[in-house]
Amino acid sequence: MKMNHIGLMVGDMSQAVEFYTKVLGLRVIMDKTKVIEERESAIGKMCIAVFGEGFEGFNIAHLVTTDGIGVELFEMKNREQKHEVNFSRIGIFHFCLQSDDFEAVIQKTEEMGGKVRMDIMRYHPEDDSKPAKMVYLEDPFGNLFELYSHSYEETYSSEYE
Repeated sequence: MKMNHIGLMVGDMSQAVEFYTKVLGLRVIMDKTKVIEERESAIGKMCIAVFGEGFEGFNIAHLVTTDGIGVELFEMKNREQKHEVNFSRIGIFHFCLQSDDFEAVIQKTEEMGGKVRMDIMRYHPEDDSKPAKMVYLEDPFGNLFELYSHSYEETYSSEYE
């Protein structure tokens, strides 16, 4: 199984594309595109199945990470923008990216309207041979994301002890 993409709801497509490209270094592979509610095309039928009747339309953009994982950004019509994290909702509550320029990403996140949700944490502060660190951040629309300094395996696997 391989990870293919994630989809995020955002409040302003232009701001979101700027944030995800300039802060997180993602590359745009399909810029802002308008999708309207209709029943003639395959995409129209799929969207009604997913969003239900009356969604009216949305803007979508497709971005990609350096390792080829897709990030779909959705800006829905007539949707109230929310900034509070709803921890009672079941489902995905964050995604995680890895960067070699850890501190710069944190700084850019704040400069571009995002938030730092916690102090930087080391997973193994007692062991200098395991320098993996992490932090939870938030994009300007309230989407949580985690930032790792090392790979998932390096952070958790006993193979790297």
